[in-house]
Amino acid sequence: MSRLEAKKPSICRSEPLTGERTRASLAALRGLVTSCYGPAGRLKQLHNGRGGSVVTTSQSAALLAGLPVSTPVLKVLTAAVRNHVACFSDGGLFTAILCCNLVENVQRLGLTPTTVIKLNKHLLSLCTSYLKSEVCACRIPVDFSSTQILLSLVRSILTSKPACMLIAKEVDHISTLILRAFLLTIPESAQEHIILGKSIIVPLKGQRVIDSAVLPGILIEVSEVQLMKILPIKKSDSFKVALFGVSLSGDLSDTGEGTLLVSYGVSLENAALDQLFNLGKQLVSDRVDLVLCQKVIHPSLKQFLRTHHVIAVDRIGVSLMEPLSKVTGAWPIGSLGSISPSSYGSIKDLCIAKFGCKHFFHLIPNKTTICSLLLCNRNDTAWDELKLTCQTALHALQLTIKDPYVLLGGGCTETHLVAYIRHKTRNEPESVLQDEGCSQTELQLITDAFCSALESLAGSLEHDGGEILTDSKYGHFWSVQADLPSAVNWPDLLSRCGCGLYSSQEELSWSFLRSARHPFPPQTCLSREATGSASTLTLDCFTAKLSGLQVAVETASLILDLSCVIEDTN
Repeated sequence: MSRLEAKKPSICRSEPLTGERTRASLAALRGLVTSCYGPAGRLKQLHNGRGGSVVTTSQSAALLAGLPVSTPVLKVLTAAVRNHVACFSDGGLFTAILCCNLVENVQRLGLTPTTVIKLNKHLLSLCTSYLKSEVCACRIPVDFSSTQILLSLVRSILTSKPACMLIAKEVDHISTLILRAFLLTIPESAQEHIILGKSIIVPLKGQRVIDSAVLPGILIEVSEVQLMKILPIKKSDSFKVALFGVSLSGDLSDTGEGTLLVSYGVSLENAALDQLFNLGKQLVSDRVDLVLCQKVIHPSLKQFLRTHHVIAVDRIGVSLMEPLSKVTGAWPIGSLGSISPSSYGSIKDLCIAKFGCKHFFHLIPNKTTICSLLLCNRNDTAWDELKLTCQTALHALQLTIKDPYVLLGGGCTETHLVAYIRHKTRNEPESVLQDEGCSQTELQLITDAFCSALESLAGSLEHDGGEILTDSKYGHFWSVQADLPSAVNWPDLLSRCGCGLYSSQEELSWSFLRSARHPFPPQTCLSREATGSASTLTLDCFTAKLSGLQVAVETASLILDLSCVIEDTN
């Protein structure tokens, strides 16, 4: 078929970062993600002109998923951030803001991309080496014999998402439930290689957050009508389970473009029902107590099983098949033929649970690492945000098993790193200059741009016009309200640093963030006494933040190295 119009040639744009459209788009994206950052971040509503649902969020996963991006440079940036979030769940805004800051700061310097990339790579190595070292003063080891650090990590993630609409009492309750759900997924006989279980989030919208609960095993929602047909449930030491992944509705499978030959006088419906009844007879003969089907069970088969005291539950859905297989030990049956005895599983008990206006079958396992987090919130929007946040918190806890550390949050890690980098490059520049083959001026310019990007990132936590300070001992982040009096006594105005580790009553001196000051060596080697003295800390996931730092710097280097963009306009 001939084309209706001639194919247009591709457009090649050189130096894409110099274009006004690209610069404006990058600035707009930076402003968008910066305004969402932190516990006081502003919420965004996403909707399209064609209608559909409205999403209220401040999370990068939801924000970038619903944000149309047309500029090639921004496509690279958002793709890198979304890939990071897909792998680590947390740190998306951190990564996006830092990447935007780095690109914009370096652009103003006029240095060659080769020099910028080499020095940024060196500064990144400096940061990661320090964060992984034993002398790092913003890294805390996780003690799994105590819940204090883990609870603080979960609480920090929850409070950083204002669209969840939680008060302090609800934050504490949900934090405890998330930690309990995480602990239930860890096998009791943990060996060198741990295989974690799964936490299934069960929705219960329109209820109080405080009504949320964690239950071992699986909750399967059933209608009240279906429940009345099944009751009463006989008591037993254990329940034998058959799990079907194939439809038991009796419908004929799709033959595609083929032809189905049927002998004269044969009824396909009756033949299908006979096959189902034969299957039902085998289930009864094998003393099966519970039949679970991913799809639909024919009403006649349900009635047959019910008369033989076999509980049948259909329309389970594909998402519960894997957890059900783990809980029961049953293999999903994929045919209507003879069933192997090894395909069956069992559970310890089966009971009825009611939460709000919903009824559930509660499958209580013999021994498993599967649990159900019954999650409540006031409305659909707040529940969707809370679900995403709980998934992030659970993933962050899982990552602490592999790397049992957390980083200080509240902007303190960023400002501490700035102090460390400035002091390191000012006092030990020889190794950098020799290895990277650059001048002292180039090193200083890139260091200032890199540190300024981190300082701007920390400053993004302040959304109400307040002032940000850093102390000259620890290099931590301190925030104070706007409209300061002329005569200021800092200890009277400041309470604790951003992470909550240090108090203003210590003998400290402060200066405004980004003000001109002589580089100083921040105190290293964080003591256990210091971390134990603070009742509540603001913490970040170590693995997610370290990866976010690497992704931000490497993506910025990739963008700065772009010499041309070839775009197909057809």
